[in-house]
Amino acid sequence: MPAPTKTLRRSLLVTSAALTSLALTAPAALAAPSPTPAPSASPSATPPAAMSTVGGARLGMPGTQVELGTDVPVVPKDVTARSWIVADAESGEVLAAHNAHWRLAPASTLKMLFADTVLPKFPATTTHKVTTADLAGVGAGSSMVGIKENETYTVRDLWLGVFLRSGNDAVHVLSSMNQGVANTVREMNEHAEELQALDTHVVTPDGYDAEGQVSSAYDLTLFARSGLQKKEFREYCATPRAAFPGETKKDKKGKPYRSSFEIQNTNRLLSGTDSDIPVYQGIAGVKNGNTTNAGATFTGVAERNGHVLLVTVMHPEKNEHNEVYKETAKLLDWGFTAVGKVRPVGELVAPTNAQPSAQAGANASPGQAGGETGGAAGTGQAAASAPTAGGSSGMGIALGIAGGVLVLLAGGVFLVNRRWPLPDLVRRRR
Repeated sequence: MPAPTKTLRRSLLVTSAALTSLALTAPAALAAPSPTPAPSASPSATPPAAMSTVGGARLGMPGTQVELGTDVPVVPKDVTARSWIVADAESGEVLAAHNAHWRLAPASTLKMLFADTVLPKFPATTTHKVTTADLAGVGAGSSMVGIKENETYTVRDLWLGVFLRSGNDAVHVLSSMNQGVANTVREMNEHAEELQALDTHVVTPDGYDAEGQVSSAYDLTLFARSGLQKKEFREYCATPRAAFPGETKKDKKGKPYRSSFEIQNTNRLLSGTDSDIPVYQGIAGVKNGNTTNAGATFTGVAERNGHVLLVTVMHPEKNEHNEVYKETAKLLDWGFTAVGKVRPVGELVAPTNAQPSAQAGANASPGQAGGETGGAAGTGQAAASAPTAGGSSGMGIALGIAGGVLVLLAGGVFLVNRRWPLPDLVRRRR
Protein backbone atom coordinates (compact mmCIF):
# COMPACT_ATOMS: atom_id res chain seq x y z
CA MET A 1 0.00 0.00 0.00
CA PRO A 2 1.49 3.43 -0.92
CA ALA A 3 2.72 5.53 1.99
CA PRO A 4 0.16 8.36 1.51
CA THR A 5 -2.66 5.83 1.72
CA LYS A 6 -1.28 4.44 4.97
CA THR A 7 -0.95 7.95 6.38
CA LEU A 8 -4.51 8.79 5.41
CA ARG A 9 -5.80 5.58 6.96
CA ARG A 10 -3.97 6.23 10.24
CA SER A 11 -5.23 9.82 10.25
CA LEU A 12 -8.79 8.61 9.91
CA LEU A 13 -8.28 6.23 12.82
CA VAL A 14 -6.79 9.00 14.94
CA THR A 15 -9.74 11.25 14.14
CA SER A 16 -12.14 8.46 15.07
CA ALA A 17 -10.31 7.86 18.34
CA ALA A 18 -10.37 11.56 19.13
CA LEU A 19 -14.12 11.72 18.61
CA THR A 20 -14.48 8.65 20.81
CA SER A 21 -12.40 10.37 23.49
CA LEU A 22 -14.78 13.32 23.43
CA ALA A 23 -17.75 10.98 23.68
CA LEU A 24 -16.26 9.40 26.78
CA THR A 25 -16.42 12.75 28.59
CA ALA A 26 -20.19 12.81 28.09
CA PRO A 27 -22.58 11.10 30.51
CA ALA A 28 -22.09 7.36 30.72
CA ALA A 29 -25.47 6.70 29.15
CA LEU A 30 -24.26 8.41 25.99
CA ALA A 31 -20.90 6.66 25.87
CA ALA A 32 -22.40 3.19 26.18
CA PRO A 33 -25.83 1.77 27.03
CA SER A 34 -26.43 0.92 30.67
CA PRO A 35 -26.02 -2.74 31.64
CA THR A 36 -29.00 -4.97 30.98
CA PRO A 37 -29.87 -8.35 32.48
CA ALA A 38 -28.03 -11.33 31.03
CA PRO A 39 -29.59 -12.14 27.66
CA SER A 40 -31.67 -15.14 26.78
CA ALA A 41 -30.00 -18.05 25.02
CA SER A 42 -32.74 -17.95 22.39
CA PRO A 43 -31.39 -18.11 18.79
CA SER A 44 -33.95 -15.46 17.82
CA ALA A 45 -32.15 -12.75 19.81
CA THR A 46 -31.20 -9.74 17.70
CA PRO A 47 -28.63 -7.00 18.37
CA PRO A 48 -29.78 -3.57 19.52
CA ALA A 49 -30.06 -0.87 16.87
CA ALA A 50 -27.72 1.42 18.81
CA MET A 51 -24.51 0.23 20.40
CA SER A 52 -21.35 1.83 21.76
CA THR A 53 -19.05 3.48 19.21
CA VAL A 54 -15.83 3.14 21.20
CA GLY A 55 -13.14 2.36 18.62
CA GLY A 56 -15.09 3.80 15.71
CA ALA A 57 -18.62 4.53 14.53
CA ARG A 58 -18.86 1.42 12.37
CA LEU A 59 -18.24 -0.82 15.34
CA GLY A 60 -21.51 0.43 16.80
CA MET A 61 -23.52 -0.64 13.76
CA PRO A 62 -25.38 -3.96 13.70
CA GLY A 63 -24.33 -6.59 11.18
CA THR A 64 -20.98 -7.35 9.56
CA GLN A 65 -18.58 -4.45 9.05
CA VAL A 66 -15.71 -4.95 6.61
CA GLU A 67 -13.96 -3.07 3.78
CA LEU A 68 -12.58 -5.69 1.40
CA GLY A 69 -9.49 -4.88 -0.64
CA THR A 70 -8.06 -6.39 -3.80
CA ASP A 71 -7.46 -10.15 -3.66
CA VAL A 72 -9.12 -10.48 -0.26
CA PRO A 73 -11.70 -13.27 0.09
CA VAL A 74 -15.09 -12.48 1.57
CA VAL A 75 -15.62 -13.08 5.27
CA PRO A 76 -16.67 -16.72 5.83
CA LYS A 77 -20.42 -16.90 5.33
CA ASP A 78 -20.89 -19.90 7.60
CA VAL A 79 -19.84 -18.04 10.77
CA THR A 80 -22.98 -18.05 12.92
CA ALA A 81 -21.78 -16.26 16.06
CA ARG A 82 -23.99 -13.48 17.35
CA SER A 83 -20.93 -11.29 17.77
CA TRP A 84 -17.30 -11.50 16.62
CA ILE A 85 -14.25 -9.38 15.90
CA VAL A 86 -10.96 -9.83 14.03
CA ALA A 87 -8.19 -7.42 15.02
CA ASP A 88 -4.46 -6.91 14.54
CA ALA A 89 -3.20 -7.39 18.09
CA GLU A 90 -0.20 -5.12 17.60
CA SER A 91 -1.50 -2.17 15.58
CA GLY A 92 -4.97 -2.38 17.09
CA GLU A 93 -6.68 -2.17 13.71
CA VAL A 94 -10.03 -3.96 13.54
CA LEU A 95 -10.05 -5.83 10.22
CA ALA A 96 -13.69 -6.90 10.43
CA ALA A 97 -16.44 -7.16 13.02
CA HIS A 98 -19.99 -8.35 13.50
CA ASN A 99 -22.07 -6.71 16.25
CA ALA A 100 -18.81 -5.95 18.03
CA HIS A 101 -20.41 -3.97 20.88
CA TRP A 102 -23.40 -6.23 21.48
CA ARG A 103 -23.63 -6.75 25.23
CA LEU A 104 -23.85 -10.47 25.91
CA ALA A 105 -23.13 -12.84 28.77
CA PRO A 106 -19.35 -13.48 28.65
CA ALA A 107 -18.98 -16.80 30.52
CA SER A 108 -15.41 -17.70 31.54
CA THR A 109 -13.80 -15.41 28.96
CA LEU A 110 -14.39 -12.82 31.71
CA LYS A 111 -11.53 -14.54 33.56
CA MET A 112 -9.20 -12.62 31.22
CA LEU A 113 -10.26 -9.41 32.97
CA PHE A 114 -9.97 -11.15 36.34
CA ALA A 115 -6.41 -12.19 35.55
CA ASP A 116 -5.44 -8.82 34.12
CA THR A 117 -6.73 -7.18 37.31
CA VAL A 118 -5.44 -9.54 40.01
CA LEU A 119 -2.38 -11.29 38.55
CA PRO A 120 0.11 -8.44 39.25
CA LYS A 121 -0.72 -8.43 42.97
CA PHE A 122 0.84 -11.72 44.10
CA PRO A 123 4.24 -13.21 43.22
CA ALA A 124 3.93 -16.63 41.60
CA THR A 125 5.88 -18.27 44.44
CA THR A 126 3.53 -17.02 47.18
CA THR A 127 1.86 -19.89 49.03
CA HIS A 128 -1.66 -20.00 50.45
CA LYS A 129 -3.43 -22.57 52.61
CA VAL A 130 -7.03 -22.90 51.46
CA THR A 131 -9.84 -22.47 53.98
CA THR A 132 -13.54 -23.27 53.81
CA ALA A 133 -14.30 -19.55 53.49
CA ASP A 134 -12.06 -19.29 50.40
CA LEU A 135 -14.35 -21.62 48.47
CA ALA A 136 -17.65 -20.14 49.65
CA GLY A 137 -19.98 -18.97 46.91
CA VAL A 138 -18.66 -21.12 44.07
CA GLY A 139 -21.67 -21.61 41.79
CA ALA A 140 -23.34 -24.97 41.32
CA GLY A 141 -22.08 -26.81 38.26
CA SER A 142 -18.96 -24.63 38.06
CA SER A 143 -15.86 -25.83 36.26
CA MET A 144 -13.29 -26.83 38.88
CA VAL A 145 -9.60 -27.62 38.94
CA GLY A 146 -9.93 -29.67 42.14
CA ILE A 147 -8.68 -27.44 44.97
CA LYS A 148 -8.97 -28.99 48.42
CA GLU A 149 -9.51 -27.29 51.77
CA ASN A 150 -6.56 -27.26 54.18
CA GLU A 151 -4.12 -27.83 51.32
CA THR A 152 -1.40 -25.34 50.40
CA TYR A 153 -0.93 -24.09 46.84
CA THR A 154 1.37 -21.60 45.19
CA VAL A 155 -0.10 -18.65 43.34
CA ARG A 156 1.32 -20.20 40.18
CA ASP A 157 -0.70 -23.36 40.86
CA LEU A 158 -3.85 -21.28 41.26
CA TRP A 159 -3.32 -19.36 38.02
CA LEU A 160 -2.69 -22.57 36.10
CA GLY A 161 -6.01 -23.76 37.50
CA VAL A 162 -7.68 -20.59 36.24
CA PHE A 163 -6.20 -20.59 32.75
CA LEU A 164 -6.04 -24.30 31.96
CA ARG A 165 -9.13 -25.72 33.67
CA SER A 166 -11.11 -22.48 33.99
CA GLY A 167 -11.42 -23.38 37.66
CA ASN A 168 -13.96 -21.25 39.48
CA ASP A 169 -12.56 -22.69 42.71
CA ALA A 170 -9.15 -21.19 41.85
CA VAL A 171 -10.79 -17.84 41.04
CA HIS A 172 -12.52 -17.76 44.42
CA VAL A 173 -9.33 -18.59 46.31
CA LEU A 174 -7.43 -15.81 44.52
CA SER A 175 -10.36 -13.44 45.11
CA SER A 176 -10.27 -14.32 48.82
CA MET A 177 -6.56 -13.48 48.86
CA ASN A 178 -7.49 -10.20 47.16
CA GLN A 179 -9.68 -9.06 50.09
CA GLY A 180 -12.73 -10.95 48.92
CA VAL A 181 -15.07 -11.40 45.97
CA ALA A 182 -16.82 -8.04 46.42
CA ASN A 183 -13.52 -6.14 46.35
CA THR A 184 -12.31 -8.11 43.35
CA VAL A 185 -15.51 -7.41 41.40
CA ARG A 186 -15.18 -3.71 42.21
CA GLU A 187 -11.57 -3.66 41.02
CA MET A 188 -12.49 -5.55 37.84
CA ASN A 189 -15.16 -2.99 37.00
CA GLU A 190 -12.71 -0.16 37.65
CA HIS A 191 -10.07 -1.81 35.46
CA ALA A 192 -12.60 -2.39 32.67
CA GLU A 193 -13.32 1.34 32.73
CA GLU A 194 -9.60 2.12 32.54
CA LEU A 195 -9.37 -0.11 29.46
CA GLN A 196 -12.36 1.75 27.93
CA ALA A 197 -14.28 -1.53 28.00
CA LEU A 198 -17.55 0.29 28.57
CA ASP A 199 -19.82 -2.59 27.47
CA THR A 200 -18.73 -4.62 30.49
CA HIS A 201 -20.42 -4.93 33.88
CA VAL A 202 -18.94 -7.51 36.26
CA VAL A 203 -21.06 -9.27 38.86
CA THR A 204 -19.02 -12.46 39.43
CA PRO A 205 -15.22 -12.66 39.08
CA ASP A 206 -15.33 -16.07 37.36
CA GLY A 207 -17.92 -15.32 34.65
CA TYR A 208 -20.58 -17.53 36.23
CA ASP A 209 -24.01 -16.46 34.94
CA ALA A 210 -25.48 -13.58 36.94
CA GLU A 211 -28.18 -11.04 36.25
CA GLY A 212 -26.69 -7.88 34.75
CA GLN A 213 -23.30 -9.44 33.95
CA VAL A 214 -22.41 -8.50 30.37
CA SER A 215 -19.49 -7.83 28.10
CA SER A 216 -18.90 -7.70 24.34
CA ALA A 217 -16.59 -9.15 21.71
CA TYR A 218 -14.87 -5.76 21.56
CA ASP A 219 -14.30 -5.59 25.32
CA LEU A 220 -13.12 -9.20 25.60
CA THR A 221 -10.55 -8.43 22.92
CA LEU A 222 -9.38 -5.41 24.92
CA PHE A 223 -8.99 -7.64 28.00
CA ALA A 224 -6.93 -10.16 26.05
CA ARG A 225 -4.74 -7.47 24.53
CA SER A 226 -4.10 -5.85 27.91
CA GLY A 227 -3.46 -9.17 29.64
CA LEU A 228 -0.97 -10.22 26.99
CA GLN A 229 1.27 -7.34 28.04
CA LYS A 230 2.10 -9.38 31.15
CA LYS A 231 4.72 -12.10 30.89
CA GLU A 232 2.99 -14.49 33.31
CA PHE A 233 -0.38 -14.00 31.61
CA ARG A 234 1.24 -14.95 28.28
CA GLU A 235 2.87 -18.01 29.81
CA TYR A 236 -0.25 -19.29 31.57
CA CYS A 237 -2.66 -18.84 28.66
CA ALA A 238 -0.23 -20.55 26.25
CA THR A 239 0.36 -23.63 28.46
CA PRO A 240 -1.32 -26.73 27.00
CA ARG A 241 -0.90 -28.98 30.06
CA ALA A 242 0.68 -28.90 33.50
CA ALA A 243 1.03 -30.83 36.77
CA PHE A 244 -1.36 -29.74 39.54
CA PRO A 245 -0.93 -30.62 43.25
CA GLY A 246 -3.25 -33.31 44.53
CA GLU A 247 -4.56 -34.06 47.99
CA THR A 248 -2.21 -34.98 50.84
CA LYS A 249 -2.53 -38.64 51.80
CA LYS A 250 -0.70 -41.11 54.02
CA ASP A 251 1.17 -44.19 52.92
CA LYS A 252 0.98 -47.56 54.64
CA LYS A 253 3.47 -46.39 57.26
CA GLY A 254 1.41 -43.31 58.04
CA LYS A 255 3.86 -40.95 56.35
CA PRO A 256 2.12 -38.08 54.50
CA TYR A 257 2.78 -37.63 50.82
CA ARG A 258 1.31 -35.50 48.08
CA SER A 259 1.26 -36.46 44.43
CA SER A 260 0.14 -34.40 41.45
CA PHE A 261 -2.18 -34.95 38.51
CA GLU A 262 -2.17 -33.57 34.98
CA ILE A 263 -4.49 -30.80 33.91
CA GLN A 264 -5.04 -29.91 30.27
CA ASN A 265 -6.01 -26.59 28.74
CA THR A 266 -9.69 -26.42 27.80
CA ASN A 267 -8.75 -24.25 24.80
CA ARG A 268 -9.13 -26.92 22.11
CA LEU A 269 -7.18 -24.94 19.49
CA LEU A 270 -4.17 -25.01 21.82
CA SER A 271 -4.32 -28.31 23.66
CA GLY A 272 -5.09 -30.69 20.81
CA THR A 273 -7.16 -32.79 23.21
CA ASP A 274 -10.08 -33.19 20.82
CA SER A 275 -9.72 -35.14 17.58
CA ASP A 276 -12.44 -32.96 16.09
CA ILE A 277 -10.27 -29.81 16.45
CA PRO A 278 -6.65 -29.81 15.26
CA VAL A 279 -4.12 -27.58 17.00
CA TYR A 280 -4.21 -24.21 15.24
CA GLN A 281 -0.91 -23.14 13.68
CA GLY A 282 0.66 -20.37 15.76
CA ILE A 283 -2.00 -20.38 18.49
CA ALA A 284 -0.77 -18.90 21.79
CA GLY A 285 -3.91 -18.50 23.97
CA VAL A 286 -6.21 -17.00 25.24
CA LYS A 287 -9.45 -18.12 26.97
CA ASN A 288 -12.70 -19.98 26.35
CA GLY A 289 -16.01 -20.12 28.19
CA ASN A 290 -19.44 -21.75 28.16
CA THR A 291 -22.56 -21.17 30.26
CA THR A 292 -26.31 -21.42 29.77
CA ASN A 293 -26.80 -17.72 29.06
CA ALA A 294 -23.57 -17.11 27.20
CA GLY A 295 -23.48 -20.19 25.06
CA ALA A 296 -19.89 -20.76 23.92
CA THR A 297 -17.44 -17.85 23.95
CA PHE A 298 -13.78 -17.69 23.00
CA THR A 299 -10.93 -15.24 22.46
CA GLY A 300 -7.85 -16.53 20.68
CA VAL A 301 -4.48 -15.04 19.71
CA ALA A 302 -2.28 -16.50 16.97
CA GLU A 303 0.85 -15.53 15.03
CA ARG A 304 1.60 -16.22 11.40
CA ASN A 305 3.98 -14.65 8.89
CA GLY A 306 4.90 -11.84 11.23
CA HIS A 307 1.31 -10.88 12.09
CA VAL A 308 -0.41 -11.40 15.45
CA LEU A 309 -4.20 -11.50 15.34
CA LEU A 310 -6.87 -11.52 18.03
CA VAL A 311 -10.27 -13.07 17.33
CA THR A 312 -13.24 -13.12 19.70
CA VAL A 313 -16.36 -15.19 18.99
CA MET A 314 -19.51 -15.06 21.13
CA HIS A 315 -22.42 -17.50 21.07
CA PRO A 316 -22.43 -19.35 17.72
CA GLU A 317 -26.02 -20.10 16.73
CA LYS A 318 -24.93 -23.33 15.05
CA ASN A 319 -25.31 -25.93 17.77
CA GLU A 320 -22.46 -28.29 16.90
CA HIS A 321 -19.64 -29.73 18.99
CA ASN A 322 -16.71 -27.29 19.24
CA GLU A 323 -18.40 -24.80 16.88
CA VAL A 324 -16.87 -21.81 18.68
CA TYR A 325 -13.36 -23.10 17.89
CA LYS A 326 -14.22 -23.92 14.30
CA GLU A 327 -15.59 -20.43 13.69
CA THR A 328 -12.58 -18.85 15.42
CA ALA A 329 -10.22 -20.82 13.18
CA LYS A 330 -12.13 -19.70 10.07
CA LEU A 331 -11.94 -16.06 11.12
CA LEU A 332 -8.23 -16.36 11.94
CA ASP A 333 -7.59 -17.91 8.52
CA TRP A 334 -9.48 -15.06 6.89
CA GLY A 335 -7.66 -12.47 9.00
CA PHE A 336 -4.24 -13.72 7.98
CA THR A 337 -5.20 -13.38 4.30
CA ALA A 338 -6.74 -9.95 4.88
CA VAL A 339 -4.26 -8.21 7.18
CA GLY A 340 -2.56 -5.36 5.35
CA LYS A 341 -5.04 -5.58 2.47
CA VAL A 342 -8.28 -4.33 4.02
CA ARG A 343 -9.16 -0.88 5.27
CA PRO A 344 -9.80 -1.15 9.03
CA VAL A 345 -13.33 -0.52 10.23
CA GLY A 346 -12.20 0.63 13.67
CA GLU A 347 -9.50 0.19 16.26
CA LEU A 348 -8.79 -1.28 19.68
CA VAL A 349 -8.44 1.79 21.87
CA ALA A 350 -5.57 2.24 24.30
CA PRO A 351 -6.15 2.32 28.08
CA THR A 352 -6.95 5.68 29.63
CA ASN A 353 -3.94 5.33 31.92
CA ALA A 354 -1.48 5.06 29.01
CA GLN A 355 1.46 7.25 29.91
CA PRO A 356 2.10 10.34 27.72
CA SER A 357 5.59 9.31 26.76
CA ALA A 358 7.26 7.70 23.78
CA GLN A 359 8.78 5.27 26.28
CA ALA A 360 5.67 4.68 28.40
CA GLY A 361 6.10 0.93 28.26
CA ALA A 362 9.56 1.23 29.75
CA ASN A 363 8.31 2.43 33.13
CA ALA A 364 4.79 1.04 33.32
CA SER A 365 3.90 -1.30 36.15
CA PRO A 366 2.45 -4.74 35.34
CA GLY A 367 -1.06 -3.36 35.79
CA GLN A 368 -0.52 -0.48 33.36
CA ALA A 369 -0.71 -0.27 29.61
CA GLY A 370 2.96 -0.99 29.00
CA GLY A 371 2.89 -3.96 31.34
CA GLU A 372 5.71 -6.35 32.05
CA THR A 373 7.87 -6.77 28.99
CA GLY A 374 10.26 -9.36 30.30
CA GLY A 375 13.06 -7.64 28.38
CA ALA A 376 14.51 -4.25 27.61
CA ALA A 377 11.45 -2.07 27.36
CA GLY A 378 11.11 0.07 24.29
CA THR A 379 14.02 -1.59 22.50
CA GLY A 380 12.04 -3.97 20.33
CA GLN A 381 14.45 -6.78 21.26
CA ALA A 382 13.12 -10.22 22.07
CA ALA A 383 13.71 -11.65 25.50
CA ALA A 384 14.47 -15.24 26.35
CA SER A 385 11.64 -17.74 26.03
CA ALA A 386 9.53 -18.41 29.08
CA PRO A 387 9.41 -22.07 30.15
CA THR A 388 6.16 -23.95 30.41
CA ALA A 389 4.90 -25.69 33.49
CA GLY A 390 5.95 -29.23 34.24
CA GLY A 391 4.23 -32.02 32.37
CA SER A 392 4.21 -30.29 28.98
CA SER A 393 4.45 -33.66 27.19
CA GLY A 394 7.13 -32.45 24.80
CA MET A 395 5.30 -29.29 23.75
CA GLY A 396 7.66 -26.34 24.06
CA ILE A 397 6.27 -22.83 24.13
CA ALA A 398 8.42 -19.94 23.00
CA LEU A 399 7.05 -16.59 24.06
CA GLY A 400 8.89 -13.89 22.11
CA ILE A 401 8.67 -10.60 23.92
CA ALA A 402 9.18 -7.26 22.20
CA GLY A 403 9.42 -3.87 23.85
CA GLY A 404 6.21 -1.98 24.57
CA VAL A 405 5.98 1.56 23.22
CA LEU A 406 3.14 4.07 23.35
CA VAL A 407 3.07 6.98 20.92
CA LEU A 408 1.54 10.34 21.86
CA LEU A 409 -0.32 11.78 18.89
CA ALA A 410 -1.97 15.14 18.18
CA GLY A 411 -5.02 16.05 20.23
CA GLY A 412 -3.97 13.93 23.23
CA VAL A 413 -4.94 10.69 21.44
CA PHE A 414 -2.91 7.59 22.24
CA LEU A 415 -2.45 4.79 19.74
CA VAL A 416 -0.49 1.66 20.51
CA ASN A 417 2.72 1.17 18.59
CA ARG A 418 2.98 -2.03 16.56
CA ARG A 419 5.49 -3.59 18.92
CA TRP A 420 3.48 -4.23 22.08
CA PRO A 421 4.89 -7.37 23.75
CA LEU A 422 2.89 -10.32 22.50
CA PRO A 423 3.21 -14.07 22.12
CA ASP A 424 5.35 -14.91 19.11
CA LEU A 425 4.60 -18.51 18.30
CA VAL A 426 3.78 -21.85 19.82
CA ARG A 427 6.40 -24.20 18.42
CA ARG A 428 5.52 -27.87 18.72
CA ARG A 429 7.49 -31.04 18.16
CA ARG A 430 5.84 -33.18 15.53
